[in-house]
Amino acid sequence: MNEIQGAGVALVTPFNADGTIDFEALAQLIELQINEGMNYLVSLGTTGETATLNSEERKKIWKFTAEKVNGRVPLVAGIGGNNTMETVHQIEEFDNTGYCAILSVSPYYNKPTQEGIYQHYKAIAEASKLPVILYNVPGRTGSNMTAETTLRLANDFSNIVAIKEASGNFAQFSEILRDKPEGFVLISGDDPVTLPMMAMGAVGVISVVGNAYPRLVSTLTKLCSEGRYAEARSVHSKLLRITDLCFVEGNPAGVKYILNRIQIGQDALRLPLVPVSDKTKSAIDAEMKVLS
Repeated sequence: MNEIQGAGVALVTPFNADGTIDFEALAQLIELQINEGMNYLVSLGTTGETATLNSEERKKIWKFTAEKVNGRVPLVAGIGGNNTMETVHQIEEFDNTGYCAILSVSPYYNKPTQEGIYQHYKAIAEASKLPVILYNVPGRTGSNMTAETTLRLANDFSNIVAIKEASGNFAQFSEILRDKPEGFVLISGDDPVTLPMMAMGAVGVISVVGNAYPRLVSTLTKLCSEGRYAEARSVHSKLLRITDLCFVEGNPAGVKYILNRIQIGQDALRLPLVPVSDKTKSAIDAEMKVLS
């Protein structure tokens, strides 16, 4: 899966003030990512506020994104949820034209056992015509997918090719990297730990802050992949404060505010998410000046 090496970005879904999808802003965002060096794009990961979109809206966004990208960079589709049957149905209905893989988040809220997580992904792997990227983010899902479960899935299904790891558990990362089958790759799912994860052997990141700062994120992963860690540390340090601010009031509220400030889309989210507070806006404005 050379397509998922380096810097990937989980695209936000721009909305108009009335809550409808802002396709013009989405087109601008796609062009920014490609022009600023992102290696691949993820359409409708959880950063895309996918839980607030209906099935027809998701289909329109996937189709629009594939048409705008037009093969210039690889595309990954986010298809996941806590209803296994519904997730499998979405995968079976998905028009995969222009897409190279599916990113699927571990089931949230239900807090399944490790066997439940395994069976969930087994059903997805058996239904998918595309390679599958696992996504472990216990801070959001309420349950951790252990290294043992990840490795079991990687060994049992040849089309499960990677994991986006956002557990923050470096012992878990180490176990995956030590015991994984050949060809299976580890991807950072958390911007602030991209550098140390790549130093351990991860192949890159699926980034949030990359929506607003694609050049810095793509430069960071390129430097790490080339072993130029002294230079990479400088870029890493530049990104830390703005990344923290992107998440201080929830994702993607912070990064959407930054995009609005650079004239890509409105500062609009769908409930239950709301824009960041004036206090956070002021802090973001100040950090944007530092980075400009």
